[in-house]
Amino acid sequence: MKTARFFSRGRQHSGTLQGDVLLDAAGEAHHPDEVQFLLPVTPGKVIALALNYADHVAELGFKQPEEPVMFLKPNTSLLPHRGTVEYPRGAQFMHYEVELGIVIGRDARRVKARDAGDYIGGYTIANDLVVRDYVSNYYRPPMRAKGWDTFGPLGPYLVTPDEVPDPYALGLRAFVNGELRQEGNTRDMILRGPELIEFMSRFMTLQAGDIILTGTPKGVSHVRPGDVMRLEIDSLGALENPVALEDESAEPLIAQEGARQ
Repeated sequence: MKTARFFSRGRQHSGTLQGDVLLDAAGEAHHPDEVQFLLPVTPGKVIALALNYADHVAELGFKQPEEPVMFLKPNTSLLPHRGTVEYPRGAQFMHYEVELGIVIGRDARRVKARDAGDYIGGYTIANDLVVRDYVSNYYRPPMRAKGWDTFGPLGPYLVTPDEVPDPYALGLRAFVNGELRQEGNTRDMILRGPELIEFMSRFMTLQAGDIILTGTPKGVSHVRPGDVMRLEIDSLGALENPVALEDESAEPLIAQEGARQ
């Protein structure tokens, strides 16, 4: 089942995708092109993984980490399908990252990997946007690189596990203005969802609605104001967001780490 939250005809709805329409609780049909999408879930926290695909590690010139490299994605960064991503003034290299998002279905604490599937409520598409100017090594949590408002698009749908028989055999693709820029497969993750849930739930409670972003494959490239990003994952749909330059009242970004002493 694919579910979505959206505004239509002046009201907020939750609905399921049936064929090519969204059916609300009253059974009324809404065309996805005619609604304003909201976030598919409202997470308590979003935990993201860096360097979880070996080809992306090599692309960036890093050494593969010995344990999960995690950081928190602020809830203020989250953005729904078709929301506008703001490009920070002065940024030199900003890029998309197509990622499988695992949505926790019920509270999890000290869960073993073999039991982790019982705690997964579904999956969604995530775009873990980053200003690469601010990433110099993975020992520093990349909050300034990845924590900007609008830097966490999610959606459009929450897809239940029964529609995703093998979440580790899904193709991932990122398009910019219709051009394929990034392509990979979830089979190439270094650590998969069950292992991540075991690792994380050993020291913190994962709550229902929390989201784990599982990393991105190689193929990142610069996006600019005026571009449109379209991220696709097999069985999950497509997440699309335009990019616009930050308001002119914002001070230009000092890009490279260390530029200001």
